[in-house]
Order: sequence, then C-alpha cells, then structure tokens
Amino acid sequence: MFHELVQPSPNPLSSKGKGECSSADNPIALFQTWFAEAIESGIEEPSAMTVATVDVDGSPNARMILLKGVDERGFVFYTNLGSAKAQALMHDSRVALCFYWAEIGKQVRVCGRASIVPDEEADTYFATRPRLSQISAWASKQSQPMRGYFELETEVAKTALRFGLREIPRPPFWSGFRIAPDRIEFWLQKPFRRHQRILYERTSDGWQKQWLYP
Repeated sequence: MFHELVQPSPNPLSSKGKGECSSADNPIALFQTWFAEAIESGIEEPSAMTVATVDVDGSPNARMILLKGVDERGFVFYTNLGSAKAQALMHDSRVALCFYWAEIGKQVRVCGRASIVPDEEADTYFATRPRLSQISAWASKQSQPMRGYFELETEVAKTALRFGLREIPRPPFWSGFRIAPDRIEFWLQKPFRRHQRILYERTSDGWQKQWLYP
C-alpha cells in the first residue's frame, strides 16, 4: 500500500539558524516533520534527494531523484528495473540518500539497504501517476543508448497508440525500491559554522542517538 509522504507532527526543531536539535526518539517521525516544513516553506521540489549506489565494478554513482513514500519501513522511490541505479542496487543493496533544503537550513542523510517493493504496492502507486507518465514508463529503455531524442518521441507515440484509451498497467520492468535505514543523520544550520548534527543508528533495541561535531 502506498503511504503519503507528509505525516506532520509537532516540530522538535525550529527554522533556519534558530533553535536546538531535537531529543526525538523516532528519526522517521522527525524526518516527516522536517519534510512537512520543507513543503510549507514553498521549496519547488522538497522530495528531491541524492541517491548514491555502488556499481558492479565497485565505482560510486549518484543522481537526483524524487522520494515517493516514507514510513517506518523506510524510504521509497520508483524506477525502471533496467536502469543503472536499479542494476546497481540489485547487485549491491547498500545505498545512501541525502536531502538538502537550503531555504530552511536543514539536511538529512540516510544509509541503509534497498529491496524491491511488493508488486501490489508498485501497482497501486503506478495507477496514481499521470497517464503521460505511465506512457513514458513503458516507452523509455532507461539508461540505454539511443540515436537521438526523436527515438524516444517515436517510442512514446507508439506506446500511446498501443494502449489507446485503455487503462495502462504497470510495466513488468518498472517497480520501486524501499530503503530500510540503518543510519539517519540530521543537520541543522547554525551561525559561524557551529551547526548541529545528531545521528540515529539502528540497534537491536531500537534507535540510538549520538551528537556529532560539525
């Protein structure tokens, strides 16, 4: 089942350059609070995040994509399973995420392991996408070479004709990844580079907190 991104709760951290770091015990709830604040601030793409993976040859790779869901199970995004990032995650599930909201002076870093979401969950989310985005998911051979942009436009036109006015199902090669976090770090901007950092690490007894020097 798809989970909404924003689940506001009382804000344990104040806005940019003010306030103190939180004593919250649950980093997921804290992330949801910060995310809600980023949305309320008017940031154009508050769900934008850097996703860093390790390629088959051991090389790091990073790109910006959009977060599509978060709950106690982890952070979710969707992609073509033939894409470079999907292939990297299926080879090595270790992944790092980074959110940076300059307008509110906050950053969140996440480290964990990725797994593919259940088909039912992917189907539910795909059905919420705009029809043209659904067509694009079928048309794009993500990360594969093409002769020019016209080739993509041709594939989009073919796909639109193929489905006509019918409902468009989720492609079998398109799904989501859930990142189950092991570490979540919150960074709050403060004057004179005396920023506040607090790290949450998952243990057998739950989340353990640790202050870090900036």
